[in-house]
Amino acid sequence: MTADTRLDDTLAALRACRICRDAPMRGPALPHEPRPIVQAHPSARLCIASQAPGNRAHVAGIPFLDPSGVRLRAWLGLDEATFYDPALVAIVPMGHCFPGYDSKGGDLPPRRECAPAWRSRVLAGLPNLELILVIGSYAQSWHLPDHAKAGLTDTVRNWRAILDAPRAPKVLPLPHPSWRNNAWLKKHAWFEADLLPVLRERVQGLLDESARDRAREEDAA
Repeated sequence: MTADTRLDDTLAALRACRICRDAPMRGPALPHEPRPIVQAHPSARLCIASQAPGNRAHVAGIPFLDPSGVRLRAWLGLDEATFYDPALVAIVPMGHCFPGYDSKGGDLPPRRECAPAWRSRVLAGLPNLELILVIGSYAQSWHLPDHAKAGLTDTVRNWRAILDAPRAPKVLPLPHPSWRNNAWLKKHAWFEADLLPVLRERVQGLLDESARDRAREEDAA
């Protein structure tokens, strides 16, 4: 079985998953029909480990189809076509379904059932990953458990040491690109001044590698 076939099988099973509605781990079941959202291909070098789809993404079946996605693409220096090319960018949230709203109208946390059931399986189908962007505290707790107690701000502030740590793929922590974080971004100006230029340089480097691979494949054909 090829890597493409294994990942295809995993993604097909994930998209048919209904555990958050039919077998909730803790608390009430998902109050609406699940619509798992994921973007992945074995050739992807960059992975966005996000939180959970919002309602707009849920309705359209497309990740980051909201102002958060606009800001995230600006952070990365990517246009929509590149961002939504699964051969270049994998988008693997901690919870694959929109979790619903809390009493104040904000998005609920990712469903607890999702990551234990699917995360390792999907990531195992992405053998070429070189960089995982861990967005928000839920993704950071999973991918950077040694930093979980530090909190999001201190974890992101420690981004250089995390990025330079001897691990493969590399990991870079980010805050969520939600407009709710405008005050955080204004308060922590080092994020845009110091982290984002390095992020864009790394992302462009991965895209250049992918372009060279495609050129070699075309020449071989």
